[in-house]
Amino acid sequence: MKSPITTHVLDTANGHPASGIHVTLEKRGDNGKWKELANDVTNEDGRITDWYKPGSKAEPGTYRVVFHVEPYLKATGPSPLFYSEIPVIFHLSEPEAHYHIPLLLNPYGYSTYRGS
Repeated sequence: MKSPITTHVLDTANGHPASGIHVTLEKRGDNGKWKELANDVTNEDGRITDWYKPGSKAEPGTYRVVFHVEPYLKATGPSPLFYSEIPVIFHLSEPEAHYHIPLLLNPYGYSTYRGS
């Protein structure tokens, strides 16, 4: 069983998965402050699938996935650099569901959606 929250980064400018991007997963606490739950680096397929232990459930709440894209874009994109990091904030209301947060990335734009 995969982690209840996963991600996938695709480099749409170069047409391949974006490996080596540092990504943090955070949850907003009752006090409004963000607490880091996990961090990892995208694999050769641009994915992070193991933030949680197998069989674990995520608690309902507001989450943030922060894609630290600056080093990747410096290495692969044109100059000057535009993005440093990309935060994606979402609500998790169904703890038994899978939440996949993909990022389609290029040097001057990005898109995200709830994947499957």
